[in-house]
Amino acid sequence: MRVGITGHRGLNEEVEAQVRALLDEAVSRYEAAELVAVSCVADGPDAWFAEAVLQHGGRLEVVVPATEYRAGLPEWHHEAYDRLMSRAAEVYETGMTESTSEAHQAGSEILVGLADELLAVWDGKPARGFGGTADVVAYAKRTGVPFRVLWPEGVSR
Repeated sequence: MRVGITGHRGLNEEVEAQVRALLDEAVSRYEAAELVAVSCVADGPDAWFAEAVLQHGGRLEVVVPATEYRAGLPEWHHEAYDRLMSRAAEVYETGMTESTSEAHQAGSEILVGLADELLAVWDGKPARGFGGTADVVAYAKRTGVPFRVLWPEGVSR
């Protein structure tokens, strides 16, 4: 079972703890030997989900939206990004160079195309920019990929 992940970045510590718990609970529902996380491993839910799946005994496949993607992530996340990339069983690329919103959406579309199901750490609001979580969920809807929203009750970004 390939499970893709999309979600809001930049969550505060309190929301992070709640989201991590939701992701751990979601991961525990799958048989470890059959679980494959599909992630862009950005800071936030992408990386947290990848880590949870690997700890559960599943595998990781990574989609890289652009060759400059890592450089566009926060410097404090580079070590975790590199560690997760080293654990990837497969790596998929868009062929794009610049880490733009268009590249992020292209990467997310590849991710959704690989996934049997999409988990969305999403507050249900419109994307703040092209390629955001709402756009990824909309793409999953259009292409018929089932998705599940994970968001702590009563929390706002």
